[in-house]
Amino acid sequence: MNSQIKELYNRANKAERLIIGLMSGTSMDGLDIALCRVRGNGAETDIEVLAFKTTDFTDDFRAKIKAIFSKKQVDLQLVCLMNELVANTHADLINQALADWGYESKRIDFIASHGQTIFHAPKSLHKMQDYPNGTLQIGDGDHLAVKTGIITLSDFRQKHLAAGGEGAPLAVYGDYLMFSKANEDRVMLNIGGIANFTYLPGNLNASEIFSTDVGPGNTLMDQYMQKHYNQFYDKNAAVALSGVPNQELLYALLAGDFFDFDFPKTTGPELFNLDYLTEAQNSSSTQHLKPEDIMATLCHFSAITISDAIKKCFGNEAKAQVFMSGGGMHNPLLVKLLQKLLPQSTFATTDDLNINPDAKEAVLFAVLANETLCGSPINFGGRQGVPSVCMGKISLPE
Repeated sequence: MNSQIKELYNRANKAERLIIGLMSGTSMDGLDIALCRVRGNGAETDIEVLAFKTTDFTDDFRAKIKAIFSKKQVDLQLVCLMNELVANTHADLINQALADWGYESKRIDFIASHGQTIFHAPKSLHKMQDYPNGTLQIGDGDHLAVKTGIITLSDFRQKHLAAGGEGAPLAVYGDYLMFSKANEDRVMLNIGGIANFTYLPGNLNASEIFSTDVGPGNTLMDQYMQKHYNQFYDKNAAVALSGVPNQELLYALLAGDFFDFDFPKTTGPELFNLDYLTEAQNSSSTQHLKPEDIMATLCHFSAITISDAIKKCFGNEAKAQVFMSGGGMHNPLLVKLLQKLLPQSTFATTDDLNINPDAKEAVLFAVLANETLCGSPINFGGRQGVPSVCMGKISLPE
């Protein structure tokens, strides 16, 4: 037996494993690095976050990603080179984090890397019947493994596609294992660039669980702020709070076909971008609006699409128990609007469930890796869009 395969086997059989989960989302603000201690698997999974940090990307590195991000036509050589550069950069950030935390790499059993999404193309978006669902994440796992000396699992979304899903959202797998609780119906709402949620029934029946994207979270607001205010995001919703939402523009934004699709569904900045906003302004004759009024409208747009999706599941008088994560939970206007639109629901964060909400997505991939190594596919009842699979390709350091 290859010595590295034996090492993989031995580490997978340990009573507890140290796994680094990585996440870099569509906002491209930085790399989330979560060092997790994981015991057990499946319903017996016990996970503890030992250390967490978000390392901001440099403006230069972010610009290089944006050059190939969410575009139908890009420089193919640059895509090829960025696959390696993203991995090398992430590896450097991992090594620095371990040094800061006082851990030697040999103590870490596995890395679980999401990579960097550069294009998401479900059939509902590309509309080409001869082609399957597609998605592409860069940041090669072999480079991570070699440069950190740690066995790496990566490229999780491809198995989801191969088994009939759309490659997203993957939160359903980790949410079920980390946050399900008997006799409590829960909604795990993640407001990243795109907003998505997982429904966890209190009867713990995996066949009733589902996860879906619901529309834009922060992506339109962030893109608008970057273009018109040269700010990465609307801190404390200062700009949106200074504006007044425009109903004509709001109706035009809500008229997109995506909102008529059944759950589960996926989307991305490939649809919800500034072109989408421009088309809505043109169709509603609202090109004259002040920037702060557009920001207020975009914030209401995100809140309405999220609340409408929850009402679709729980009814107009939704009494959901909502646990938030993602950057959008720090937007006071967005949270206030959600509370107003869902007055009978309760809102908390995953901090109340002992998982740092800013770390949640990185922790999710540590859980997914743990299931691939030590668990088995969860039976979600064979429903379309929620395949019962383990995910992640394995890369060895030598």
